[in-house]
Amino acid sequence: MSILHVNKNNFDSVKTSEKPVLLDFYADWCGPCRMVSPIVEEIAEENPQYLIAKINVDQEPELAQRFGVFSIPTLTVIKNGNILSQSAGLKSKAEILSMLA
Repeated sequence: MSILHVNKNNFDSVKTSEKPVLLDFYADWCGPCRMVSPIVEEIAEENPQYLIAKINVDQEPELAQRFGVFSIPTLTVIKNGNILSQSAGLKSKAEILSMLA
């Protein structure tokens, strides 16, 4: 499964997904974001039961504000529009998968 790049125009389709959604809030200039990105991509490839989405905070500040993102990377898991878990900072693959479980 590929990663969906989310913006305010397509966010409603993500919000209403039947699958658990992992939102990766990032910025291109962020070192820790670049470190977590390959892990998120690997999870997307190996776990089609999840919808994996990336949100660039520089391009989508409204979405970042809506989710209370103050530092990046921030990983947020939502289902049916509700936040199930949220965590800022660099995370291991196991930590990210445990957020989705």
